[in-house]
Amino acid sequence: MPATRSRNENWRQSLQQILERNGSLEVTLPRYIDGDPEGGETPPAQNVIWRVRLLAMNDAELVVEEPMALGHTFHLEDGVELVAIIAIGQNRWMFRTQNLGHTSVSLNGRVKIGGLRLRMPVDVERCQRRNFYRVSTVGLTLARVECHPVIDPATVEVAEAASRVQIEDAGHSSVVGRIGKVGPDPVAMPAVGPMVPATMMNIGGGGVGLIFEPEDRTSLESNRLYWLRLHLQPHVPAPLCVAARVRHTHIDSTQRLYAGLMFEFGSNSAHQKFVVDQLCRYVAQVQREQLRRQSSEAV
Repeated sequence: MPATRSRNENWRQSLQQILERNGSLEVTLPRYIDGDPEGGETPPAQNVIWRVRLLAMNDAELVVEEPMALGHTFHLEDGVELVAIIAIGQNRWMFRTQNLGHTSVSLNGRVKIGGLRLRMPVDVERCQRRNFYRVSTVGLTLARVECHPVIDPATVEVAEAASRVQIEDAGHSSVVGRIGKVGPDPVAMPAVGPMVPATMMNIGGGGVGLIFEPEDRTSLESNRLYWLRLHLQPHVPAPLCVAARVRHTHIDSTQRLYAGLMFEFGSNSAHQKFVVDQLCRYVAQVQREQLRRQSSEAV
């Protein structure tokens, strides 16, 4: 049996292994803009990927924890379509699924946590090696991230406030326009060093997972504070900015560097709430676009 076929046929065993070791899947909302699947000819929307623990499984369903970040759970509507990823080492398999409804799962016979019932796939497709979030039927567009090493942490809080104004102004402009506006708003930045480009692999808990290309990885310093500009347009109208510190790194087989960064808000709880609000905005808009498309197709 060819190796590729064998790997594709063993995905159920892989799911069982993930469950037994208390591991996670990755899930994301398929992106739609004005009813156009996968972005079409419009500017591509970004996929936000959450790592969610696999809690249970049977022949018909997978049960995973609800996606969350910064202590906030993101509500996914019953019936909404999802793309799920099985990730084991450098190998990834993707499949489409659907939220069959909410449930609760008892952990250790004591604590109950909220979960989602996902439809078990009939089969899965192995992701391409060159683009490990792409298969023949679906491709994900991961968010670009600009990472700037912070030179003066005392300048971060002012930049956080400025970035909030920038997003609010951009959202207002996209709806009603701005009288007397000349040119783009200035970029809200603290005192920082040269930018290092990255891609957002996932978000959850209290931070993000980023991937850096081989030529950029040497610029990343462990435990250094960075100013991140997350590009989630068009759902968030301007870059979502947040400070974060490198917590762990590893290099994959392609010599790209994966880094886990933890958000840092200091005493600025207002900015933490704002970041959560923008992520909620993203989730709500993507679901609304998808459900509107489903409704129009049903007519």
